[in-house]
Amino acid sequence: MAAYLIAQVKVTDDAWIPDYAAKVHDLAEKHGGRYLSRSANVTTLEGAALDVDVIALIEFPSVDAAQAFADDPEYAPFAKARQGGTVSSLVVIDDSDATGGIPYLPSGAA
Repeated sequence: MAAYLIAQVKVTDDAWIPDYAAKVHDLAEKHGGRYLSRSANVTTLEGAALDVDVIALIEFPSVDAAQAFADDPEYAPFAKARQGGTVSSLVVIDDSDATGGIPYLPSGAA
């Protein structure tokens, strides 16, 4: 079941960005991840605007693969650098439908 890592990032110190941007996509790929977007073009359609500079969306083959990426010792220094220079959150969702009403998505009732 596909999983999507969503990173919401508010930059407080941009020193970490060049190294992170150059290398982390390879680490995601090592775990089957593929960036779908890493964009600063964030448009609010409804509700309060998010206080973020960048949102990244990375597709992984599973939640376990996304977790393996986040836990990878090679990623640890990049994560630490990002955490030190941002206010950020990383969440993972799977490709299920919580209400079961979309026929082309697997049911994912909680």
